[in-house]
Amino acid sequence: MLKLTAPIILASKSPRRQELLNLMGLKFTVELKDVDESYPETLSAPEIAVYIAEKKAKAFIANPDQIIITADTIVAIKGEILGKPKDYTEAQQMLRKLSGNKHEVYTGVSINYKGKITSFYDQTEVFCRRLNEEEIDYYIDNFKPFDKAGSYGVQDWFGLTVVERLSGSYTNVMGLPTEKLYQYLLKI
Repeated sequence: MLKLTAPIILASKSPRRQELLNLMGLKFTVELKDVDESYPETLSAPEIAVYIAEKKAKAFIANPDQIIITADTIVAIKGEILGKPKDYTEAQQMLRKLSGNKHEVYTGVSINYKGKITSFYDQTEVFCRRLNEEEIDYYIDNFKPFDKAGSYGVQDWFGLTVVERLSGSYTNVMGLPTEKLYQYLLKI
């Protein structure tokens, strides 16, 4: 059981990350900073996720008595990074790539506490059934996945009807590997 005395700040506007921390029984506040999410082209998918999570953590001048949690989720398929879609057409293109294929989801997490940033990542393989064009358009029209890496949310229609199976953490695909996060917070 976690017994943290330091206040927790979640530096994420993601409602899914907030929901997951609530389900973990953690009390926290949300604070946001504008952070440039660009990264060096030479990084691998897990390195990108950690790099951006660390950039977000460094944006905070942490009060040593606070725990700042930041995260970034990356979807990769056959070596290509799928970020958040810029528009409807890009969302269609991403979903066509995921259709009938396996992809990986990486979430990098950084914990900024007492002036030290500790980072880690988790990886989950996601296997999707084939989608037709009508399903792709239905999903985009009804679920507006423009704020989601890879243009989908595993917790909505896509996860319920398209994802055939996962290998790894479900919460990682939602955007926060709670199992690993819990283990890191136990060490504080």
